[in-house]
Amino acid sequence: MIETTLGSVVRLRDAVAATEFATNPSAATEAHSVVDQIDDYILPRLANIDAPLLAVVGGSTGSGKSTLVNAIVGRQVSTSGVIRPTTRQPVLVANPGDSEWFNSSHVLPGLAREQGEARSNPSATSLRTVASEAVSPGLALLDAPDFDSIDDRNRALASQLLAAADLWVFVTTPSRYADQLVWNFLHDAAGRDIEVIVVLNRVDEDALATVPDDLRRMMAEAGLGDATLFTVPDVGQVEGLLPAEEIAPLRRHLHHLAEDAAARRSMAAKTVQGALGSVSERVERLAQERQRLEEFGARLGEAFDDTYERAREQVIDATSDGNLLRKEVLQRWQDFVGTSDAFRSIERWYSIAVGRLGSFFTGRPAPVREVETEIEAGLHAVVVDAAETAATRTWLHLGSVAPELRAAADPSLAHADPEINEQAAELVRQWQAGLVESIQATAGDKRKRARIMSLGLNVITVALMLVVFASTAGLTGGEIAIAGGSAVVGQKMLETVFGEDTVRRMARQAREDLNTRVEALFTRERARYTAVTGELTRGTSAKELREATEAAERDVRKQTGA
Repeated sequence: MIETTLGSVVRLRDAVAATEFATNPSAATEAHSVVDQIDDYILPRLANIDAPLLAVVGGSTGSGKSTLVNAIVGRQVSTSGVIRPTTRQPVLVANPGDSEWFNSSHVLPGLAREQGEARSNPSATSLRTVASEAVSPGLALLDAPDFDSIDDRNRALASQLLAAADLWVFVTTPSRYADQLVWNFLHDAAGRDIEVIVVLNRVDEDALATVPDDLRRMMAEAGLGDATLFTVPDVGQVEGLLPAEEIAPLRRHLHHLAEDAAARRSMAAKTVQGALGSVSERVERLAQERQRLEEFGARLGEAFDDTYERAREQVIDATSDGNLLRKEVLQRWQDFVGTSDAFRSIERWYSIAVGRLGSFFTGRPAPVREVETEIEAGLHAVVVDAAETAATRTWLHLGSVAPELRAAADPSLAHADPEINEQAAELVRQWQAGLVESIQATAGDKRKRARIMSLGLNVITVALMLVVFASTAGLTGGEIAIAGGSAVVGQKMLETVFGEDTVRRMARQAREDLNTRVEALFTRERARYTAVTGELTRGTSAKELREATEAAERDVRKQTGA
């Protein structure tokens, strides 16, 4: 059961560690704190529920924590002073029989260890361990840095150490007991269901008459009515240690906790269950933030999708309503085929058209070449313009709704892909090649092939492009051509070769092929922004966080019997 429980808690720990909060640094800090609590306390305690208890002595600056610890131990093991921060290095005092446990990686694995007496310049990032027979086996005391220290690292370390405690000993004074920061930690203790001992230190006669009762009232209101309260009188300036009789009740209480193995086990089980409950609440808040980011990322992605869909539609519209067929394009085409008046008899027109193609076998007729070039240039320009417009709109939208994401994004995203010109040119070439393949595949019988050869494959291809670009649905029979009579001429030319139904199908397939290629190009352009939305969705999902929490809670309840 232990292995199952540890496995589920490790999975929860890893899930939180892998959670990312691209636009919320405070959530990332909270996730790191949750991982620390799992590493520093929950996993070690679950691995050995009968291991010695860790009592962390915490309090505000100048509350007398170190003096109190020294008095309990009976010698100076923790350096106290008047210069803030007064406690600069955490000190853990344990019975020699428990030293191996507290010096191992099972307890506060992220902190380096020092042993023995304090150095003149201690490191605030290491833990000094001291062995003392004065501390009962089964319980160690840890003098933590001030949790209101002016040093950010000390404050963070104090919070980390308190999160790793089986038992909290809060030290305060009549002048500081109502401080909000003190109660922030005490409310956290109530939420974790941890055993708490409150020490009201340096109590003079005037304060003794009112402060202990007021403090008990506040503790009851905070859900800590069962917490034990000790008062230590103000004995003035003391040379050496506090008189032993002043801290005797607190020392006896700690000794009784340490010697009762069943009570220790019960306290450890209760505390680890409470710690996991607190972690679960914190993870749920992280999951809510994670879900918010995921939903924001989805909305942002939809906005990007919409922008590039508009770009695709921009190209389709520009190539479907005749606008691509500028006046000069139609004029050059008309120079080649003549006016629509020449088409009253299709067969007569065909003969005239073939007669005009005498130059085809020695080279493309100049007007046809120019029409083809104009159409290629027009289609290329439309695609590039739509891609640039989409990139600009997307970049502006990103800056308006998520400036921090845009600041971290590749600035080249403000424009279309640097290769867009070549990509658009390749699109046009591939589409035209597809038209040629379609024409060749449709020319089944000898009569059709002969007419294609007579007119020229290039002329047929240009005519098909004209039909595609003249109307969304393609021109048929008596329909009115958006691009005018010249496009009708192209329509009639194709019908002469292939028949009306076949031309309709060819135009539809050519349009679909163009749309597919345009869509693929803009899909690639849109994909350039995937990295931006990926910042919001990368890592553990909200759903995965919640599933990992549920599994860990279930297994810990089974192991601890809660």
